[in-house]
Amino acid sequence: MTKEHSDYETNIEHDDTLTTRQGHPVTNNQNIRTVGNRGPATLENYDFIEKISHFDREKIPERIVHARGAGAHGYFETYGTAGDEPVSKYTRAKVFQEKGKKTPVFVRFSTVVHGNHSPETVRDPRGFAVKFYTEDGNWDLVGNNLKIFFIRDAMKFPDMIHAFRPDPVTNYQDSERFFDFCANSPESFHMVTFIYSPWGIPANYRMMQGSGVNTYKWVNKEGKAVLVKYHWEPKQGIKNLTQKEAEKIQAKNFNHATQDLYEAIEREEYPEWELFVQIMEDGPHPELDFDPLDDTKLWPEDQFPWLPVGRMVLNKNPENYFTEVEQAAFGTGVLVDGLDFSDDKMLQGRTFSYSDTQRYRVGANYLQLPINAAKKRVATNQEGGMMRHEPEARGKKNPHINYEPSVLGGLKEAEQTGQEYTPKIEGNLVRESIERTSNTKQAGETYRRFQDWEKDELISNLVGDLSQCDPRIQDKMITLAEEADEAYGRRLREGLAKAKKDGSSYNPLGYSDAEKAPQQAVEKGKDAEPY
Repeated sequence: MTKEHSDYETNIEHDDTLTTRQGHPVTNNQNIRTVGNRGPATLENYDFIEKISHFDREKIPERIVHARGAGAHGYFETYGTAGDEPVSKYTRAKVFQEKGKKTPVFVRFSTVVHGNHSPETVRDPRGFAVKFYTEDGNWDLVGNNLKIFFIRDAMKFPDMIHAFRPDPVTNYQDSERFFDFCANSPESFHMVTFIYSPWGIPANYRMMQGSGVNTYKWVNKEGKAVLVKYHWEPKQGIKNLTQKEAEKIQAKNFNHATQDLYEAIEREEYPEWELFVQIMEDGPHPELDFDPLDDTKLWPEDQFPWLPVGRMVLNKNPENYFTEVEQAAFGTGVLVDGLDFSDDKMLQGRTFSYSDTQRYRVGANYLQLPINAAKKRVATNQEGGMMRHEPEARGKKNPHINYEPSVLGGLKEAEQTGQEYTPKIEGNLVRESIERTSNTKQAGETYRRFQDWEKDELISNLVGDLSQCDPRIQDKMITLAEEADEAYGRRLREGLAKAKKDGSSYNPLGYSDAEKAPQQAVEKGKDAEPY
């Protein structure tokens, strides 16, 4: 039966009818409006202009680092304990109290150096960022798969990333630039040892560890603090790739890790990690040969045991990649009551940088986006800014009062029940490195822990890239390896002595002979006639 329509109805609209952003039903989505069917087009093509202008703006600026990423939703379940003790002994953070409490989370995994569509087989650290939507507001635990970092002072971070990213003239990644920075920043040698081993290419996101990297503090109800390190351990086991294995995978699929994560969750094989912490009394710990605030160092497990505190399960894929994964914004300064900052100089620098990046990249109101918004009441006196779409004048707040203090019905401060943590800080303002650098000792310990095949892969990868570098850089890297471990240094020296020197450093890290690819493309390409 034909439906009767009003004389005033100009088009028929259903639940699945395409509209413009203004809500106007679209009756022709195939053609722009033109003078005659061959054109020219007219300026008043509103439907087209709205469509194409939004398309032109679909991408927001890439993250400066960690641009390539994948993500998923899930939950964190706390054990209520830290090892065998009540967790309340160390922290009053509600997210860790009460055994069995579940807190929603969103996790974003990533690579660090390259762009949004770079391969997921690159030799690179992997980001591991977790947003906890706690009852006290959001907590972001922002880290990497590896438990240490290249540098210990935030002043060097822009230089490090510039050296690792493509050459500003050629736009090639250049391993000589990478090693030039690292050879002249000896604190990076421990991280170089990991990156050039199979640990530098995790098999996928599900089967890699995570770490907070930075040193944080936990604060209990009495206002007493301890230093803490966070570690995520995958229940799926850990898998890494050799360089040749990674190259074979990349030749077929440069999205393999994203696909693996998505499909595992769709199969209901939900990835799971257990969260461990290491705890240390607050203070400089002069008995150690390293500074506990140094991000280039591991805390020895035999001295500071790993204490299980909870588990995380990822059980829901994003419904839209852009709105959830791309617009997700994390910051190392996003902490809740009971969690606090240490004096870690990388953490101090990252705390400004990370949130500042999101304000630039997504906008001043990025925390109003659903993926970033706290899942609890939010009430501020903030006003305006681009893309602000939700006023925060709720409850009993007088909408006329956007300042504090006030007796006219404005927002008021919360009552604090936990004892304030008030560390005493004393000293001269200086620009100095920490005293206990110990740049190579742990690199040697890591090398000796490697299995034989991991040592072989490490030396092969280092020799492949270093052999094309300036001899001065080679000498510095050999010296660092010799300081770390006699066999490590000897094998690197012997390998470089035998290596061919006729290649180029214009390669992605670990990809020897990649400079031959342009010529190979010419030689292997099939001729074609113009048409």
